[in-house]
Amino acid sequence: VQVGQEEMEEELTEADLDQRVDIYLSETDTLWMFDMPSVMVSVEAEDAGRVLERNKIYVDICKTKASSERFEERMVQTLSGAAKNKEVQCETIIMEDKGMVVTSWDLDNSLDASAIEPTSRAEGFGATTGGNSKSPTAKEQEQTVSVSSDRGITTSSLMIPESAVPVRSQEEEKCHSEAILTSENLKHDLVIMERILMENIFQPKLAAYRQIPVLIEPDITSDRGDTATATEEDEEEEHDKEKKDEGKEGKGFTDPSMKINETPEEDAAPRLEQLWSYMCELTSGHSVSSMTWNKVNPDLLAIGYREIDSKDQKKGLACCWSLKNPMWPERIFQCDHGVTAVDFSLASPNLLAVGTSSGSVAVYDVRSRNDVAFLDSSASLNKHTGAVWQLRWVEQDRGATGGDKKERLMCISADGRVTEWLIQQRLDCIDLMKLRRTEKEKKKLPGEKERKSEGPISQHAAGMCFDFHPEDTDIYVAGTDEGHIYQCSCSGKEQILGTYRGHKGPVYRVAWNPSSTDMFLSCSADWRTILWHRDSQTPLLTFSSVTAFVHDIMWSPKSAFIFAAVKESRVEIWDLSVSIFNPVISHAANPEANLTSILFAKNTNCLLLGDSLGGVGVWELFNLDAPGSNKV
Repeated sequence: VQVGQEEMEEELTEADLDQRVDIYLSETDTLWMFDMPSVMVSVEAEDAGRVLERNKIYVDICKTKASSERFEERMVQTLSGAAKNKEVQCETIIMEDKGMVVTSWDLDNSLDASAIEPTSRAEGFGATTGGNSKSPTAKEQEQTVSVSSDRGITTSSLMIPESAVPVRSQEEEKCHSEAILTSENLKHDLVIMERILMENIFQPKLAAYRQIPVLIEPDITSDRGDTATATEEDEEEEHDKEKKDEGKEGKGFTDPSMKINETPEEDAAPRLEQLWSYMCELTSGHSVSSMTWNKVNPDLLAIGYREIDSKDQKKGLACCWSLKNPMWPERIFQCDHGVTAVDFSLASPNLLAVGTSSGSVAVYDVRSRNDVAFLDSSASLNKHTGAVWQLRWVEQDRGATGGDKKERLMCISADGRVTEWLIQQRLDCIDLMKLRRTEKEKKKLPGEKERKSEGPISQHAAGMCFDFHPEDTDIYVAGTDEGHIYQCSCSGKEQILGTYRGHKGPVYRVAWNPSSTDMFLSCSADWRTILWHRDSQTPLLTFSSVTAFVHDIMWSPKSAFIFAAVKESRVEIWDLSVSIFNPVISHAANPEANLTSILFAKNTNCLLLGDSLGGVGVWELFNLDAPGSNKV
């Protein structure tokens, strides 16, 4: 009989519960549920050399099979399949002989291509009979050839024209054609022909841009009878229309004041109409970052292109477009990083300054067809560490002898520095201003303890834009990513004349009024455009029509009251003499893309709008009367 021992549960006392018990945790054996070997190996691993050697062998195998028509690159691991032999039955290949007739002078000229006049062939065929030969004339030569036979002497004559050209070899003809295609004269002629064709295609648009009459080609018919019939029909139609109008007037009375109002309001209202767009395959996929006119040639436009998304590491472009060819740029300058700012020099109009998102500054010579920079800041020890958001050529008499103004290149960057670049054998810069961040004052609640102020990540505020005073170029205003605008002076080091606080987001653009020089505009990401006075740190007027970022603004060069602003996909034209609450024009220029920059044309009523898809549209302004300067 087996008796099972019952387990006795030990009762714990309070002393046992209070007693300290040590528990030790030990690691158990690892159970592998799923193991997938890695396809990546570190370069510093022990077997890295063996893996690289295997990869090289695999690449060599792929190169050997690349010429096969059945080869297709795929990411699979498989063995090479067995070779197959395939037989195909086809029709019998027919051989064909061809021949051509070659005259004696062709054979002679092929031996000596440099000779122009054909030589006599009488000595090569035998004796020549003098009785049947003729002396050569100015137009032709007769060569007499005698052939002896058993029956007698047979005489034949060959006519050789004097204008026979020697036969050239295929290699000489190929070299000659390549020399023609690569010649500079042909390229120059093609450029002239291309511009003639462009002017013919865009003649109505260019005439509207330059505000000159449009040339209309008359319809010319060869048959006079058709012309006479057409004129008779037109006269009959006009006569019928006059009769109908007379009948309508007889039926009822028309107020003359109503006739004036019969014109549609749309024709009298201000509006925009697109003429053409500067865009090609090279610029598509980029975003327009900045635009500027040449200071001497108003038909030459420079446009900077950057990547659409900051994550895309695309190369930037700086292109020079001309009105003579709106379909392809005259100059193309490739940059390693996105172009963020461009500006032409006034003292040397052929120099184009370019700023990039990497902080580098380059100067290009647009007269040269080479895309290599004339000067570059890559060797400068004091170059920018952030994106160069804006640069300007500014004439200043600071330090000049005799009152002569000297042109200087100024830049503002995201690293918080306003710099002046010295144009020497290489580009080098000096700091004019370092924009400091300002601490925000926080309101303390009653009974709240004071907290220690946390230091900002960066002591410098990112500079976003600046603009120099149109009369006193030593004074400029600079906008930052904090939303503050500083009025600064170039004469003193780090001298801030005033601070304008009104924006709640980064300031994208500031612009002095060219007519009323005490006023300037600013636009920001807080959906607002603010009008400031130089002597007042409070906003005069605030313009906000839609909830959208205001990327760019610009005053009209013809009026002190008109300015334009771009808000994502819309462009707005404000006329302060008409209304300070609503724009006179609000137009969706390109619903598929966001507008990024704006530029007024100098000598015409046109506006240029750059978008995020690489296009720059030229728009004509209608019925926008600029008020006189006496109102200012």
